[in-house]
Amino acid sequence: MLLALFMRRFSWLTYFSTFAAALAGFLFGFDTIVISGAEQSIQELWNLSDLFHGAFITSMALWGTVVGALFGGVPCDRYGRRRTLFWIGILYLLSALGSAFAPSPYIFSAARFIGGLGVGASSVAVPVYIAEITPASDRGKLGALYQFNIVFGILVAYLSNYWIGTAFGESAWRWMLGVEAIPAAIYCAFVLGVPESPRWLVIKRQDDASARDLLEKLNPTENIEDMIGAIKESVSEGTVSLSRFLSGTFQFPILLAFLVAFFNQMSGVNFILYYAPRIFERAGIEAGAVLGASVPIGVVNLLFTLLGMYLIDNFGRKKLLYVGSFGYIASLLGVSWAFLSGAQGAVVVIFVCAFIASHAVGQGAVIWVFISEIFPNAVRDYGMSLGSGTHWVMAATITLLTPTVLSTFSGAQIFAFFAGMMCLQLLFVWLVMPETKGLTLEEMEVKLGINTEVLEEESDIEADLSTTSS
Repeated sequence: MLLALFMRRFSWLTYFSTFAAALAGFLFGFDTIVISGAEQSIQELWNLSDLFHGAFITSMALWGTVVGALFGGVPCDRYGRRRTLFWIGILYLLSALGSAFAPSPYIFSAARFIGGLGVGASSVAVPVYIAEITPASDRGKLGALYQFNIVFGILVAYLSNYWIGTAFGESAWRWMLGVEAIPAAIYCAFVLGVPESPRWLVIKRQDDASARDLLEKLNPTENIEDMIGAIKESVSEGTVSLSRFLSGTFQFPILLAFLVAFFNQMSGVNFILYYAPRIFERAGIEAGAVLGASVPIGVVNLLFTLLGMYLIDNFGRKKLLYVGSFGYIASLLGVSWAFLSGAQGAVVVIFVCAFIASHAVGQGAVIWVFISEIFPNAVRDYGMSLGSGTHWVMAATITLLTPTVLSTFSGAQIFAFFAGMMCLQLLFVWLVMPETKGLTLEEMEVKLGINTEVLEEESDIEADLSTTSS
């Protein structure tokens, strides 16, 4: 039914290109979560300390993700979105094979770091690519296909870990990690069939003819000449340097991207997704059942992501974050109460699933779409890297510290802290966050108060100074 809906509303090329690019999200979700079923076996196999295990096994992929996110905008800008998407698939493929055959924790860490580069780069390249090829009226739900694939990858990783864990004994962890090579190869083949972003062609290659042809295929109901004109006008100030990007001109979208990404991780979502088996074990669930107890998380995540996809272009981004924030606070306080009162086991699983539902319909549906929307064409690569980099720095830090935190603080204390952080997110949504639904990427500049005339004047001044100095 979902496939039929998209096929009715959009051109075949728009749907195929969005779907193919969004498959990187499946690899993102699978690669991020698959370690949760393998990490305890790896720690026992190589007799690793908690600190070493946190730094080099569970969080190494995330530090790769940080690097990939911070610098993922460079190949996007220089070589194009399509080529970057393909090499992201190659990174996933190398990581899966390297992790599966690693003879030592150091080789394993290197392989996981490579996979992290793919995750980080995809969190920049895919939202940017999808935002640039889709119509404004449906950009939210099409952009959310990326998040849908992330949570679908998470669910498949949980199921795969459960099935492999019960079938392969001591070597199960190698199979858990190595099986990712199959979807990585499929993704690479799909990406070979997608076109380049027409906005990138106009801005970076001045290839109006190719961009016009693609826009007619991707957005057949739009006025193509008006679109080309708006794209050119949005970058009429010329190339924007990193120093100009970090100046006061773009301070509002930078603040928005930073805070959305910061609060996404301060909800504790990666803490739960990465360490769900350990959390459930601490909640009194038998060791042999913890992998199975993780499966409902993936199912709930998938179902509520579909709901978020349906609502994002109708309700809007801001309202979904309101819903998600209230859900976060209630469910996190529920988990904290369960640990404090001793009402653990199934009660903890229920509250954690409520937390995941709140995340999926709120932050999960919104974050990548919102960050890809709020920056002008001239600095979208910088902006996406900043937002994604913030997200992954926070995720890596939390994952690095989690083994130590779990051994130092009670479950009640940990989840109460995350609930407090979500109260701050609620204030951010209420007081700061704007609504962005239904606007073209070019109209967004006006909405957020980015003055292109000032940028043009600054560019002219810089050019005059350069001429004078020479």
